[in-house]
Amino acid sequence: MTTSNRHYVLAAGGTGGHLLPAFALADELERRGHHVALITDERGAQIPGKPDFMPAHVLPAGRFGKNPLQWIKGLMAVLEGRKMALRLFESFQPSAVVGFGGYPSLPAILASTSADIPTVVHEQNAVLGRVNRLLSGRVQAIATAYPDVQRLKPAHRGKVHLVGNPVRAQVLNLREEPFPPYGEDGLLRVLVTGGSQGARVLSEVVPDGLAMLPPAIRQRLQVTQQCRPEDLDAVRERYRNHGIPAELATYFEDMAARLADAHLFIGRAGASTIAELTAVGRPAILIPLPIATDDHQAFNAREMAKAGGARMIRQENFEAKELAKQIRVLADDPQGLSNAAHAAWNCGRPKAVEDLADLVESFGGADMMDVIRVGGNNARGATQGQVAGQGAKKLSAKRESAE
Repeated sequence: MTTSNRHYVLAAGGTGGHLLPAFALADELERRGHHVALITDERGAQIPGKPDFMPAHVLPAGRFGKNPLQWIKGLMAVLEGRKMALRLFESFQPSAVVGFGGYPSLPAILASTSADIPTVVHEQNAVLGRVNRLLSGRVQAIATAYPDVQRLKPAHRGKVHLVGNPVRAQVLNLREEPFPPYGEDGLLRVLVTGGSQGARVLSEVVPDGLAMLPPAIRQRLQVTQQCRPEDLDAVRERYRNHGIPAELATYFEDMAARLADAHLFIGRAGASTIAELTAVGRPAILIPLPIATDDHQAFNAREMAKAGGARMIRQENFEAKELAKQIRVLADDPQGLSNAAHAAWNCGRPKAVEDLADLVESFGGADMMDVIRVGGNNARGATQGQVAGQGAKKLSAKRESAE
């Protein structure tokens, strides 16, 4: 698809889960010849992986917790951020603004919708997040990573475009690689991670669960596990006592290569984790984070589990004996493990970043853009995108009213 050079603003919360898909979209839009700017908070500006060509604008966002006394302070921060976003839009003249959720995206989306700039939100999880839920009635399109998204109002389903969750190029490049050979006499390589900081429950349960496997399986184990810094020595001692070879670290720079070699993944069910597992096709035992907002990690895991690519264990049931039971079922059946890998692969959406970029490009584009279809829905960009020019004319007026 050939389009004219345009400007886009991406707004994302200050966590990797929100920002990594934004970075992937920025790379794709820049490859297509567009200019891209990022709006986030101070924490988000420090997340590794931001493309060098994309300037980051740090705006106040505010947070709205359980304490009502903090709401006024949060609201004032959001309003200040909205004014700053309007000033940025006046100079940058974006054809569209794309929100990836999180409180730091709120001021930018409030500014873009008030200025009639076409706006898209991308939801990485299987439950519509709080900010995206709040704004879903004001935006032109809702891009989703799952076919079934909870907390989405029926009135807004016509805006939904199933695109998937963009993943890193290093991971996506592994999609056509075969599942590592696994037989009854070969190594069983297990990869264990618990998010950016590890998960203590995995450090406590996984070593003992692996130790409960029959000797014929236990002797073939090769474990790679990410741990919190304070847990490393204790976990290393557990594996040593069990006689299980394990490589432990707080962070693995070559995580894509580790995933490529793995026969089985054990860990949380964050959106980025699920996207990478399904992109590569790796069977998993998933333990959703019990305190995740709206229990979204459990909903994230359901599609993969229903397809046969994963087994989900709730944390209250995540004990060494149960883990050993689930691993043994998979390890005793090489063909079954391979089938689970293929089931996970079938859940992947490898064209997520391209489909999301197509959707975003459809706003502010020429009439020919109306033929674009994403996830079975017409992108409707030709008609909706026409408001981009109108919105630019309204920015000064909106900014003055905001101030």
